Amino acid sequence: MNGQRAPEAYKVAADHHHGSGVDTAAVNGGGTATHVATAARRGLSRRAEVALLVLRALSLVGAVMAFSFMLTAKQSGVVSVYGFQLPVSSQWSNSSAFQYLAVMSVIAAAYSLLQLLITGSRLLKNAPVIPSRRQAWLILAADQIFAYAMVSAGSAASGITNLNRTGINHTALPNFCKALPSFCDHIAVSIAFAFFSFVSFAASSLQIVTWLTSKS
Repeated sequence: MNGQRAPEAYKVAADHHHGSGVDTAAVNGGGTATHVATAARRGLSRRAEVALLVLRALSLVGAVMAFSFMLTAKQSGVVSVYGFQLPVSSQWSNSSAFQYLAVMSVIAAAYSLLQLLITGSRLLKNAPVIPSRRQAWLILAADQIFAYAMVSAGSAASGITNLNRTGINHTALPNFCKALPSFCDHIAVSIAFAFFSFVSFAASSLQIVTWLTSKS
């Protein structure tokens, strides 16, 4: 009898073991889910996410500084034309190219601030900075648009600034920057920050392309 009951006892023990194994599987399943979530979280490494946050801050600083120096670009002076001393004055709003740079700087700053807040809040919540490929493509497209806008605005303003510094050959148009050095310097610094903002947008685009490539 004892010999017959022993297998049954072992069967009951085995059933009990399998029954308790359900809880173990559940626990393991929870661990797997956590692991998957962590893996998804690391679509970008922590260092890459922080780098993206820094790039957002740099693009914001570049756009704000570009607008600030452009807004303060104004001065009065005197130029010599055929020996006559003529009073001149200039300010950024007199040129459509400078206006374009100022407007684009404001828009780029607003976009950079929005992305900075979103990225920062996700980092604080320990959530993925780029949660999906679709959002990655949208952010990449926006970054490219603002990068090209800033470089085009800076290039347009550079042409006008160069004309102000060199004048026009074979005409009496003088070098206005000799009479208006502060104005030209403010414009030059504004353009430099516009290109700096462009580089920041380009670098953030490269980060996102790297993420998309790693996910393909």
